[in-house]
Amino acid sequence: MYELLSHLQTRRSAPAAQLDEPGPDAPALFAMLAIAARVPDHGKLAPWRFIVYGKQEREELARRLAEIARGDADPVEAERKAGKTAAFAAAPLVVGVVSTAAEHAKIPRWEQELSAGAVCLNFLHAAAAHGFGAQWLTGWFAYESEARVALGLKEEERIAGFIHIGTPRLPTPERERPDISALTTFFSR
Repeated sequence: MYELLSHLQTRRSAPAAQLDEPGPDAPALFAMLAIAARVPDHGKLAPWRFIVYGKQEREELARRLAEIARGDADPVEAERKAGKTAAFAAAPLVVGVVSTAAEHAKIPRWEQELSAGAVCLNFLHAAAAHGFGAQWLTGWFAYESEARVALGLKEEERIAGFIHIGTPRLPTPERERPDISALTTFFSR
């Protein structure tokens, strides 16, 4: 129990740019995916899926995403976006968590989307439990329709996050955390 409590109290994301080999092998990856999927899921819909992007595929995708970025009408924005695509290929492994939320008679779409977000956070915990560093990112290409198609999404699907996984080459930096007392109210009438 102490180890879990300690992990939760000190959890940090390892910057994707600082993740090196080794990344997880197939058994570790599937164990992490199983943990990631153990989230609240009203109606047992599993309103998400995973896309595993291997190194070679990500290098090709990064080139394709850069082409898409350079099609932006604003040349400064086009180069800014193109420059961000190389990071997609940097970590040993990237897994896309795809929200497949859809209209449902009983389960609001919002709850389905929250479930996909919970998958992303659980994935970070699973990576840490397996001795890896990880970071949950999106990026401009998570929101651009042509890029989403290139990444393997269907029209109605959305990226909840890209989980970048590997071995941190530097200590994971701490950052300032919010003041919980300033964010907490106790309801009363």
